[in-house]
Amino acid sequence: MRDTKESRLLLVLLIAIAFALITVDIRGGEESPVDGARQAAAAVFGPVENGVASAVDPVGNAIGAIRDSGERHDRISVLERENAALKVRLGSDDRNRSRVRQLDSMLKKAADGQYGIKGAEVIAIGAAQGFSWTVTIDAGSADGIQRDMTVLNGDGLVGRVTTVGPNTATVLLANDPDFTVGTRMERTDELGFATGQGDRPLSVQLLNGKAKVRKGDRLVTFGSQADKPFVPGVPVGEVVRVDPSGGALTRNIFVRPYAAFTKLDIVGVVVQAPRADPRDMVLPPKPKPTPTPTVTVTVTPSADGDTQARSQDSEERDPGGETPQTDSTEAVTGRDDE
Repeated sequence: MRDTKESRLLLVLLIAIAFALITVDIRGGEESPVDGARQAAAAVFGPVENGVASAVDPVGNAIGAIRDSGERHDRISVLERENAALKVRLGSDDRNRSRVRQLDSMLKKAADGQYGIKGAEVIAIGAAQGFSWTVTIDAGSADGIQRDMTVLNGDGLVGRVTTVGPNTATVLLANDPDFTVGTRMERTDELGFATGQGDRPLSVQLLNGKAKVRKGDRLVTFGSQADKPFVPGVPVGEVVRVDPSGGALTRNIFVRPYAAFTKLDIVGVVVQAPRADPRDMVLPPKPKPTPTPTVTVTVTPSADGDTQARSQDSEERDPGGETPQTDSTEAVTGRDDE
């Protein structure tokens, strides 16, 4: 098509008509004379436009998806962090409450036994220095800790210090097979030596083969010379099994330790021994036995029951309903003859 004067005039005319229609449509709103035509065109060409737009703008769609995904990921991350912080806070609170209880119990035992203790926290467990049952505590020579000091907690004997660093120390636990401690029984004062057996009860060899021992008897540490490695009076555990003596010079018993060696947290190192042996003062109170209720049944016979009982007794004496006079007479006669 050639660019002539007529064609340019036609183009200007069409543009003017288009502007006129746009003006009329905007001013008319929903009552515009071209509204119906516009809606029809939208119904026909709308889906095509959407499809073309999706096809020709994949980058825009991808950016939108990434943005939505990023916002979702950020939100999830925030929630996860909030939940993790909440769990840590709750766990810390629970742990702190538990540690306060442990500390209170340990301080009470120290007061009962007049032990001067240095509190410490278990910071590591596992094999060390060739020992199989050991823990590391966060107290060392800078805190006055020395080798061969007694270690206890709120339950009882934990172990003894074996190696000491400036700020840490290694504790050999009482359940280690290389651990041995002198013991004394609460009720009979029988002496013995307790040896660790890992996760099994302590094995105690009593020096008296004829010692009278029963299940539930309790033991404390006997104490060492110069109070090292053990101070006296620390609760060890209670008897759970007694082997027959068999006439031997010694007797073996098995003791469940008070301390839970797999759940150690707060412990105390005895840095000052008591002036006197506390004996059994540090042992926990014995549980009171639960009384067994005694049921007493009192039977009060009724009038009908008494009559029925007399009737039954009469029938047993005379099943036929007649009184055995002859037998009675013979019995009397026999006695007279005698």
